[in-house]
Amino acid sequence: MPEQLMNTKEVAEYLGINEKQVYALIKIGTIPCTRVTGKWIFPKHLIDEWIDSSARHNPDKKQSAGPGNRILAAGSNDPVLDLLISQNNSENFSIFSCNIGSTQGLEFLKESKSDIAWCHLFDPESKTYNIPYIASHLADKKIAVVHLFYREIGILVSPDTAKKVKKIEDIASGVRFINRQKGSGIRIFLEHNLKKAGIDPAAIEGYQNEVNTHFEIGLSILAGKADAGISTVAISKLMDLPFIPLARESFDMVIGKETFFEKGIQLFIESLQSKKFRKTVEPLGDYSFVDSGKILYSTAG
Repeated sequence: MPEQLMNTKEVAEYLGINEKQVYALIKIGTIPCTRVTGKWIFPKHLIDEWIDSSARHNPDKKQSAGPGNRILAAGSNDPVLDLLISQNNSENFSIFSCNIGSTQGLEFLKESKSDIAWCHLFDPESKTYNIPYIASHLADKKIAVVHLFYREIGILVSPDTAKKVKKIEDIASGVRFINRQKGSGIRIFLEHNLKKAGIDPAAIEGYQNEVNTHFEIGLSILAGKADAGISTVAISKLMDLPFIPLARESFDMVIGKETFFEKGIQLFIESLQSKKFRKTVEPLGDYSFVDSGKILYSTAG
């Protein structure tokens, strides 16, 4: 009898997980598979053996590679978040995160492409963060919004530009700007403030030049490719670059309710509240963990 082979979609259905999670398992070398003519192939008998082996070694866990031990996250980016993920990842629990911006992170969660969305979306009408966006993006999802930390964002500038830039209007005065991608929380915050100040984005040199992370903002300035960009105070501290504060914002985790109660997620939240972690990130600047772990909002059900 010829061996039964499955593609990524079929193995995802067989395991009861999202196809994106299959790719995450491939990336870390956990799931048995082979690549044939550019496509991933999964021999069914090896998948069955892998499930049996996982069950023997983890008798208390579900017989699947589901979100209990491999969590997919998407959305915003922050150096403190990177440290938190790194310190909590282990052989038994891992969070795989991609930096695609807050808005796209919510879309991934909506489409079940991820289990978590990292979010810091400012709503100009209510002057609040994140929750006003949930109704429009996740109306049919059972989710919770969990506060992670407050952080300070501002204009990061090169030492030579520090005297020229004192407020957000000054980025339209001939300095070379490096921007974040469309849909990111930083970009939405910037667009609101430019509109408020009556500044046409077309008047800002380099406005169309986009990067996906705070580190890339800082590196672009250090490399002399830009004079200014909006970032977190942590990048200013790490790269010793001048910083003009603009706002204190709420950085939150939007998470499916089933995933929220996973043991690994609960330990992840607890670590935010630990003295050890707070001591680790203390040199990175004005971050506040006073409300860490607080559930800010949840849908019915």
